[in-house]
Amino acid sequence: MAHRLADNGNLNFFTSKRILGVLLAFLLAGCGSNVVLNVPSIPTPVIEQIPVSVAVRFPPEFEHFVHKEDVVGREKWSINLGRSNAIFFTELFTYMFEKVTFIGLEDDATLLNIDALIEPSIDAFEFSVPNQSKTEAFAVWIRYRIKVYDRLGTEVANWPVSAYGKSQTTLMGGSDALQRAAILAMRDAAALMIMQLDKSTGISLLADTHATMPDPAPLSVEVSEDLGEVDAQASSLEGSEDDTS
Repeated sequence: MAHRLADNGNLNFFTSKRILGVLLAFLLAGCGSNVVLNVPSIPTPVIEQIPVSVAVRFPPEFEHFVHKEDVVGREKWSINLGRSNAIFFTELFTYMFEKVTFIGLEDDATLLNIDALIEPSIDAFEFSVPNQSKTEAFAVWIRYRIKVYDRLGTEVANWPVSAYGKSQTTLMGGSDALQRAAILAMRDAAALMIMQLDKSTGISLLADTHATMPDPAPLSVEVSEDLGEVDAQASSLEGSEDDTS
């Protein structure tokens, strides 16, 4: 009888342990991390500004980008770039071009006195956590896309920009490390655009095109205040046609 009680005790112990393990796995699967980026900044670059007047339009999905992902068997991540993209690119383009105008979706860029319109977007966002890469680092990959239009609204360039950032967990916590990796990826994109945007899109050539394209001359129509005079001129023209026929 004592032996049987011992067996039941062992059974209860192992059953409780198994239930605890299942509950722990369930809780781990349900937990997650929310990362909200602080607004990054760009060290003032020592560059010669591109002599172009540009308008910049940020699509809503670019200005309020959120990436959500379930790391298999681990946890859920939500990475909210918020307005960091828009603020970051506002600073970047202000450094890069002589004149920059930021416009909304409802604005018609063809009515502005500009050389080009730029619309950035995000094609892809990926990240890895230490248990995936078997390292002590978080890594972030961002693929931006830069579309350039001329002053008439014709697309002249469509340039993908791939960027990468990496941050060690030994220096900071997981969420902070991932945020740092995302900021480094954005700065990587900024460095690439500073060096390659004009070469890859030819945007500076649009200023020369603008200079050689005169603005359409306004139509000028003179209307006589004396309607009788207008009727008389019309009658005279009709009479002239009758005489020649």
